[in-house]
This record gives sequence, C-alpha cells and structure tokens, in this order.
Amino acid sequence: MKDNSFGINYELRHFEMNKFGEASPAIMLALLEEAAAEHCYSIGYGLYDLIEENIGWVLLSGVMKMERYPRYKEKILIRTWLSKYSTVRGFRENIIYDERGKIIGQAKGLWMFFDIKRRRPVPVFEEIIRKWSFIDEEAIEHNIARKIDPVQTGDYKKEFRVRQSEIDMYQHVNNIKYLQWLLDSIPDDVIENNFLHFIDGRFLSEIQYGDKVVMLSQKNSTENSFVHTVKIKDTARICASATTRWKPRT
Repeated sequence: MKDNSFGINYELRHFEMNKFGEASPAIMLALLEEAAAEHCYSIGYGLYDLIEENIGWVLLSGVMKMERYPRYKEKILIRTWLSKYSTVRGFRENIIYDERGKIIGQAKGLWMFFDIKRRRPVPVFEEIIRKWSFIDEEAIEHNIARKIDPVQTGDYKKEFRVRQSEIDMYQHVNNIKYLQWLLDSIPDDVIENNFLHFIDGRFLSEIQYGDKVVMLSQKNSTENSFVHTVKIKDTARICASATTRWKPRT
C-alpha cells in the first residue's frame, strides 16, 4: 500500500460483540467511520474542528463486504484512503485485515463535504485534498452511484418514531442507525443461521428527530438476499434504499 493511505489498529471489545460473539455489522461500519475520522484528525481537520466552521462529511452511498466478522479481543487493521475527488465529494476506500494480514472485509463510501447550517454541499478545502492526496486504487470494485429501486410493499415491515438518541452531531439520523434498523427488519431465521456478507446502500434524504419512519424489506430473487427501503410515513418520502446478501454460518 502506498504511503498516502492511513492505517489504524483496533482490538475488539466485549460490548462490541453480538450474541454470536462476533462484531456486529453496525460495529464494523462504526469502526470504518472512526478510521475515516482519525484520518481527518491526522491532517489537522478533525470533525470537531470542521464543525466549528459549520462543515461536515455526510455519506451519500456505500458498500461493505465481509468474509467474516472479528471476535472478542481479536486485533484488526483498517487501512483507508481516498481514490477519487470531485469538487464537493470524495470516494473513500477501506480494507480490513486480521492479525495474520488476511483481508476479511472491504468497503467503499462516497462522502460529501456539507454546510451544516445551509444543508447543502460546499467545495472540499484545497488543503485537505493536498494533505490526503489519493491512490488510484479501489478496495472493492462496485458501482455505488447506481440507483437502487425502492421497495413499494415489503415482505417485512417495521414502523417507529425517531428518538433523540439516534440523532448525530449534524442534527440528523446517522447512517449507522439506518443499518441497525435494517438488521432489525431481517427475519429471525436468517439472522440465526446466516451473517451479513454484503450490503450496498444509498442515502437519499435526511431523517430527523421525531420523524415517523417505515422500514420495508423484501425478499430478492436470490436466496437470502433482500431489498430495503426507509421512508417517512406521513409523506412517503424515500430516505434510503439498500440491498443485502447473507451467507450461512459455518
């Protein structure tokens, strides 16, 4: 890996484990985002420094593929880098290694530089681009710009009102919460016998405190695969869509 990538080590802790004794998909997404936050901090543009200028990074789309999930006390390395920039956006690549240096996960996200007060994109600071530079290499080959058609009626449906605890520093629901909602909508027999191998998601519209949300999940044509949609109940506004694939536990 070239020098302008960034690596950070983690040791998995007890409270990060699910009932199977492995890190949950939501925890892995949180660790990927923590690695991105550390990369920001390493160049002097930490998230709390940016928020003082009313600026933040928001995720527009992403994909994560896991061959397995790390277990309690296991040490992993996340290596992350930027592969491409536009004026207001950047593609962040991620590879997750186990202690033996074997790849156990890959991810890619499209992030937008965002004016928090005006709720609109702004150009990425030139100094950020200069300090991060980029590597013309992908962690995973997948088109995260391709549209995912929303589900109109799901095989599984959940409704709930957004709680204050689900709101992040940008005053909207964090993308990790979307993933947790999705996981809660999956049938018990799929959860018990399989693990989330692949997720591909699009974030289309913000969800805020007090919104009443509908989570729809529909079986796909391939076994143990689903299409998901999150929408606001009162207006039917589509907020996110995703596809998932699940693999049997061994």
